[in-house]
Amino acid sequence: MSAPSRPVSLRERKKLRTRQAMIDTALAKFTEQGFDATTVDELCEAVEVSKTTFFRYFGCKEDVVLAPTEDLWTEFLADLETREPDDRPLLEVAQDAVLASLRRMPDDGWAERVRLSRSLAAAKPSIDAHGLQFCARTTRSAMETLHRRFGLPDQADVRARLVMDLLVAAFHRALEMWLAREDSHTRDDLVDCARRAFAAIPGALTLSPSEWHS
Repeated sequence: MSAPSRPVSLRERKKLRTRQAMIDTALAKFTEQGFDATTVDELCEAVEVSKTTFFRYFGCKEDVVLAPTEDLWTEFLADLETREPDDRPLLEVAQDAVLASLRRMPDDGWAERVRLSRSLAAAKPSIDAHGLQFCARTTRSAMETLHRRFGLPDQADVRARLVMDLLVAAFHRALEMWLAREDSHTRDDLVDCARRAFAAIPGALTLSPSEWHS
């Protein structure tokens, strides 16, 4: 179980609203007029904030595009930090943390932001490259938490890293399934796709040619 959310002050709520306005504006403008054609100055003018404020929240334009999924993985790290060690496989614990984090994502447009984000990343290699850097940092942070909270010995490094690699790979497949849907693209739809991708991991490890030639 994760710790209950702490109360959010008025100042924090204002900061969150400003950040969200920058994300929504950026995703809309990048989609309408192109990533390269949209400047930070334009974004700041549209949201009525200074460039100093923009760079207080984001290091670059790529950060704004990736914010929806980065928020999910930041929540995942926070969730993992609160989980008590038990005898279950680490992969199950990590999967539960992802699913719980997904369910805590805002239901007021977050899924649409993810959809726009992935569309922009698919068209701009620099965005995906930036995402890979974030993924590497997240994996390192998760590994540190697993060692500190779950007491993994050094010899478990390879196995623990494979847990994270499998988790991330399965989630990427879940995103692909979700984006390929022809009907709705809600947060709950993504939760369902993640469950299906996670459930497929054991079968993937034993998959053999005889299964599709029979």
